Amino acid sequence: MGITSVDLHKALKSYFGFDSFKGNQEAIILNLIEGNDSFVLMPTGGGKSLCYQLPALLLPGTAIVISPLIALMKNQVDAIRGFINNQEGIAHFLNSSLNKAQINEVRTDLLSGKTKLLYMAPESLTKEENIALLKQIKISFYAIDEAHCISEWGHDFRPEYRRIQDIVSDIGEAPIIALTATATPKVQSDIQKNLGMLDAKVFKSSFNRKNLYYEIREKSNPQKEIIKFIKQNKGKSGIIYCLSRKKVEELAEFLCVNGIKALPYHAGLDSTTRSKNQDMFLMEEVEVIVATIAFGMGIDKPDVRFVIHYDIPKSLEGYYQETGRAGRDGREGQCIAFYSYKDILKLEKFMQGKPISEQEIGKQLLLETVAYSESNQCRRKILLNYFGEDFPDENCGNCDNCLHPKKRFDGKEDMALIIELILSMKEQFKAEHLANILAGVSNSTIKSYNHHIHPMYGIGKDKGVKFWLAIIRQGLVLHLIDKDIEKYGLLFVTPEGKKFYENPTPLMLTEDREFAEYNDDDEDITNIGAKSGSSEGGDPVLMAMLKSERNKVAKQRGLPTWVVFGDPSLEDMSIQYPITIEELKNCQGVGEGKAKKFGEPFIKLISKYVEENEIDRPTDMVIKSVVNRSANKVYIIQNIDRKIPWEDILSSKDMTMDELLTEVESIVGSGTKLNINYHIRQVMDDEVIDDIYLYFKEEAGSDSLKDAMNELGSDYSEEEIRLVRIKFMSELGN
Repeated sequence: MGITSVDLHKALKSYFGFDSFKGNQEAIILNLIEGNDSFVLMPTGGGKSLCYQLPALLLPGTAIVISPLIALMKNQVDAIRGFINNQEGIAHFLNSSLNKAQINEVRTDLLSGKTKLLYMAPESLTKEENIALLKQIKISFYAIDEAHCISEWGHDFRPEYRRIQDIVSDIGEAPIIALTATATPKVQSDIQKNLGMLDAKVFKSSFNRKNLYYEIREKSNPQKEIIKFIKQNKGKSGIIYCLSRKKVEELAEFLCVNGIKALPYHAGLDSTTRSKNQDMFLMEEVEVIVATIAFGMGIDKPDVRFVIHYDIPKSLEGYYQETGRAGRDGREGQCIAFYSYKDILKLEKFMQGKPISEQEIGKQLLLETVAYSESNQCRRKILLNYFGEDFPDENCGNCDNCLHPKKRFDGKEDMALIIELILSMKEQFKAEHLANILAGVSNSTIKSYNHHIHPMYGIGKDKGVKFWLAIIRQGLVLHLIDKDIEKYGLLFVTPEGKKFYENPTPLMLTEDREFAEYNDDDEDITNIGAKSGSSEGGDPVLMAMLKSERNKVAKQRGLPTWVVFGDPSLEDMSIQYPITIEELKNCQGVGEGKAKKFGEPFIKLISKYVEENEIDRPTDMVIKSVVNRSANKVYIIQNIDRKIPWEDILSSKDMTMDELLTEVESIVGSGTKLNINYHIRQVMDDEVIDDIYLYFKEEAGSDSLKDAMNELGSDYSEEEIRLVRIKFMSELGN
C-alpha cells in the first residue's frame, strides 16, 4: 500500500487532532494496512475505535464494522462525520431503525464509493438484500467490535455473532480485525477459532487501570450508602448499574427525591427517551445515570468519576468492562460494588430452564464473581489474573483490601493439603467438592463418590468450607493449581504446584471476608419482619437509652417491645439522630403512623441527648423515601376499607396471595391501620385466630415469622400466621 508511519501520523493529526498514538494503536493499524488479521485486546478507554476508523479512511474501499448495539451506531457515525468536516456520506449505519428513503441513501453512497465506514448489527449482516449489496462493493476489511459476544464464555454472548465467518466468506474475503475490552484466555481462543483467524497477530494491552479504585461493600443498606457517597462526591458524574429494569426505575426516582439529578436507562424505555437521557448525561445536565448493563458501551465520556454496582454482575468480565467506564481520562475513578450472596442465589435461579451447558458456564462465571467479592486479596491482582496477566506487586495501594489489609497467616500446610487431595483422586473435581471433603460435609454428591470414606474426609473440619475455598482461590492466583475451563472448572495441579508440594515453603495467605445476609430490599424497607438484629453502626450510648425508652413505652401501653419499634428502627435513630416527627418517619421501619403514635418521647430524648453532647447531626443524611413506591398500595388500602373480597383484589391486580400479603404487611409495617377482620373470619376459625394472636401478644420476642412457625408448629399454616400477625400489628401498633 505504501502507507508509512509518517503518513499515519499526518492523518492522525489531520482527521482526529492527535499528535501521537496511544499504546499499540500504530502497530495495530500498520498490521491491518499490510492486509493481516489482527486480534486487539484493549481495556475500555484505550482507543480501540481509532484502530479501525483511521485505516478505513486511508484504505481504498469500505470497512464493514460489525457492532452489537444499534443505539450507539448513530453516535459513532456522527463522531466520524464531525472529524471529517461533516462529509455525511463518509460513514453510515445500516440497521432496522432506518426507513426506505434512508436505506436508499446509504445504498447510493456505498455504490458510489463515497462511504469509508459502514456500521452494521450482526442481524443486518445476515439479510439477503444486504449480502447482495455488499458483494457489489470493494471491502477494505471487516472490524468485529465487542468481539467477546462471539464466545459462550463471554459476558454478552450473542448467537448471531457465531455466523459472522460464514457470511464474510459469502460476501468476499478481506482482512479481519476483532476488538474487545475484556477477554479471558478461553474467550480469546474461542473468538479466534470462530472467526477462522488463529494466525492473527494478537495485540494485548495491560488490563491494569492504575487510576481505578476497587471496593466491595456489604449490601446491608445500599440505598442510604449510595446517597451518602454521591453527596460526598458532589458535582461528579457517575453510573449506577442494576440488574433489573424495575430497580433502575426505583433507584433513579429515589435519588431524585433525595436531591440528586438522576435518570434511568434501560432497554424498556423507547429509543427517544434513551437517547435524551444519554445526551443529558453527556452534557452534564444530570449527575447520575442509573442503568442496566447496556449503558456505556462505546460512550466517550472521559470524566465518569464513579461506577457503582447496586447488584453484583453475572461475571468478572462484565464487572471489569462496566468499571472501565470510570476515569477514562486517566484521573480518579471509584468503583464500588454491593455484594450479598442472596444476589448470587437470585442469579442462579434466573438460569434455571436454560440448557445444561449454558447453566454450567453461567455458574462458573458466577463462582469467579463470588471468589473476587469475598476475597481479602488484592482486587487488582485477582482481576488481572482472571485475564491471564500477572500483577507483580503484593499491594496495589488502590483497592479496599490493600488499603485496609487483613491479618495474614502461613498457609503452606493448608495449601499442601489441597494439592494432596487433588492429586489423590483419579477423577478431577470442582473447588466446592474438594472444600466439602476437607470440611467433612456430608451430602449426596460426596456419598455418591464414596468420598465420605476418603482418608482426608473431615481432616479440616474445624476450619469450615469457606476457609478451604479461600485457600483454593489463592492457589489459583499463585498458579499452584488451575482450572480446566473446557470441563467447567475442574481443578488440576500445575507443575509449579507439584514442586511446592514436594518442598513446601512459607506461604502468606488471608481468610475470606464474612458477609452478613441482608434483607432483600426489593421489598419495602418498612415491611414487617424486615431485617432483625443490629448492625451496631450507631451511637451505642443513645441505643441503650432508646431501648430503655422503648421498654417504658411498651410497659405503659401493655405491648410487646417490638410492636413499638424494632431494633433496626432504633439502630437507625442512633445513626440519624431525628429530632422531629418528620425526620423520625424517614427512619427504617417507622413510617408516618408509628412516628405519630409512639414517636414523641423518642424525639424528645434524642433532642436532649444531641444538645447535651453537642452532637453534629447528619441533617443532610436524612433519607427521604419515595412516596407510594408501589402503585398497588393505595388501591389495596381503599379496597380493604370497602371490605372487597381478597379474591377480587387478587384477580383485578393479577397478584398471588403471597404478593398481596407482602404488600399488606408493608402497609401495616409503616404504621397504617387496616381492618382485615372481614377477610380473616372468612378463612379461619375463631379459636385459631385467638391462639396465634395470644402467641404474638404474650410469647413472641420479635415479629419473626420463622420463630412464630417454629413455636406454633404445623397445626397452623404460614398464611394463617401472617394474617393474624397483620391483624395484631394493625390493632396494637398502629
